[in-house]
Amino acid sequence: MIEIFKAILLGIVEGITEWLPISSTGHMILVEELISLGASDAFQEMFRVVIQLGAIMAVVLLYFHKLNPFSADKTSKQKKDTMEIWFKVIVGVIPAGVLGVLFDDWFNEHFYNYQTVAIALIVYGVLFILIENRNKGKAAKIKSFKDLSYGTALGIGFFQVLSLIPGTSRSGSTILGAIILGTSRQIAAEYSFFLSIPVMFGASALKLVKFGFDFTGMELTILLTGMIVAFVVSLVAIRFLLKYIKNNDFKAFGWYRIVLGILVVIKSLIFK
Repeated sequence: MIEIFKAILLGIVEGITEWLPISSTGHMILVEELISLGASDAFQEMFRVVIQLGAIMAVVLLYFHKLNPFSADKTSKQKKDTMEIWFKVIVGVIPAGVLGVLFDDWFNEHFYNYQTVAIALIVYGVLFILIENRNKGKAAKIKSFKDLSYGTALGIGFFQVLSLIPGTSRSGSTILGAIILGTSRQIAAEYSFFLSIPVMFGASALKLVKFGFDFTGMELTILLTGMIVAFVVSLVAIRFLLKYIKNNDFKAFGWYRIVLGILVVIKSLIFK
């Protein structure tokens, strides 16, 4: 029963941190020190990734109509516009899709450590503050998906590659990159959500294949519990973020990242 409780807590952490630009990896490092699952290292590595399937289903549910090009409620033009969004998502996914498959294990082996995570948290935190200060009072050039060119979509995709470095945050990388390239906060957040669908499905499938499908009953229960909790919490987190950025910038998340990075450093010094 205690392992189920741990899965619930980890699902809560995943559901919140996957969508806010604050690094799910940084939080997992701190949380897992306290509530590490009583399972094999291989299962825990797979769990960290596949739990994201629950989170991604929240995006699918919330944006099902907007992303469904076959909806009977849409006109021909609206269906065409929806397909165009998907084409731009595909373009944005290419860099991370190619480099992620080739170098995912290498990045984890060489960069999954406290020092890298702490540095990434702090550097990106500072960048969020600097970029938001630079953009203060300036109108965004890209306020809709129609305004988002394929070139800009590809550029955001290359920013997403940076999320292969633990601690940067997938949402943090794409949102920061999108803002730098001129999008509004709303489009930056939504495009980040949409990019996550193929990326996270692909990453989860890759981890499942590497792990194999030979689950024990308890392992399957732990995984499904974490995914379900991540799904429910993600619904709340996504709605919160979209409401928050209507009247606020991302600087608060930048300061939060800096504090979290410092905590990761302290944790690494205490638990060597």
